[in-house]
Amino acid sequence: MYSRRLILTGLTGLILAPRAALANAGFQNWLSGFKKRAAKVGIKPATLKALNGAEYLSGVIKSDRKPAETAKPLEFYISSAAAPSRIKNGQAKLRKHKTLLGQLERKYGVPKEIIVAIWGMESSFGGFRGKTSTLSALATLAYDGRRREQFETELLAALQILQSGDISPANMRGSYAGAMGHTQFMPSSYLKHAVDHNGDGRRNIWSDDPTDALASTAAFLKANGWSKGPRWGEEVRLPKGFDLALTGRVFPRELSDWAKLGVTRASGRALSGSRKGALILPAGPSGPIFIIYPNFHIIKTYNFADSYAIGVGHLADRLAGEGPLRSGYPKNPWGMSTKERVALQSRLNAAGFNAGRADGVIGEKGRAAIRAYEASKGLRETGVPSVNLLKMLR
Repeated sequence: MYSRRLILTGLTGLILAPRAALANAGFQNWLSGFKKRAAKVGIKPATLKALNGAEYLSGVIKSDRKPAETAKPLEFYISSAAAPSRIKNGQAKLRKHKTLLGQLERKYGVPKEIIVAIWGMESSFGGFRGKTSTLSALATLAYDGRRREQFETELLAALQILQSGDISPANMRGSYAGAMGHTQFMPSSYLKHAVDHNGDGRRNIWSDDPTDALASTAAFLKANGWSKGPRWGEEVRLPKGFDLALTGRVFPRELSDWAKLGVTRASGRALSGSRKGALILPAGPSGPIFIIYPNFHIIKTYNFADSYAIGVGHLADRLAGEGPLRSGYPKNPWGMSTKERVALQSRLNAAGFNAGRADGVIGEKGRAAIRAYEASKGLRETGVPSVNLLKMLR
């Protein structure tokens, strides 16, 4: 639409530049102002010169404004996260980097399989690290203004990384949103958690050598509270007639208490011990059910989605030699069609109860919205989606 210049005839013969050119002119003006702000907080003139090559990337804005992808049902997410090819490649990486991963496991207490699972999820073991200029991507998103404060902070962090000498501007590349390296660190996370494990004087997460990237991921998880020893979670079975109101990540109980209620491991083995865990039903009560432990929430500091944490955890289990999930996937989770689940989410949102995007995938956020709605009506708080609940909302 904007490939041609629009000429306004008249005395001035004024020529209006294409929208892209106007955006670029505005971008350069914004960039000039940002450089002044960056200089005031300690970014040196020599470092600021790196921004002279920063460009306005319209493709970054298009990607950022693209409607959020419809959430994938757990079945599709797990089939992707723990695809046979990914398991095979991950096990090969475990063998290739056995010494390094052993060092990281001992130093940080994070299982080598978790580190490699995150590597696989974030960049397909380094195969897709991103080729976009990080400075240009962050500057474009900061200029755009929708999340200016967030991306100005990240751009400033990127300049601090350059100032430290860890990477050159030309080699600082990553995703369209500014995430970098094998395990996709944002610049602010890099400043807090990146480490120089190989001792070459640089924290190089961009190199073909993944040493520093994997070490930085382990350091990140430890700093966020990873507990050495306990699992992330595991698949369980509920007894017939189990009260689903007891499930949800905000209702942890000791394993011995769950055992008294008839909950077992998916294999049928008993739960035991004083460790606490909460039950989540990401595909409803007839799909895979998990008991999650504190390390589940530590994985979520990398990506807040429950499906991501389950994907990483399950991939790690498969890399360690465990089998696939035992439960099947229901065609209609919670006994509701996709249309009915979408309608339930939409009506909860319309009533002022934030159930998240109306995509038919009802997770913990949707269940919290249901509990809030039930409480507002003086009903027992179950958080259980149902056709009857949808009728009430109608």
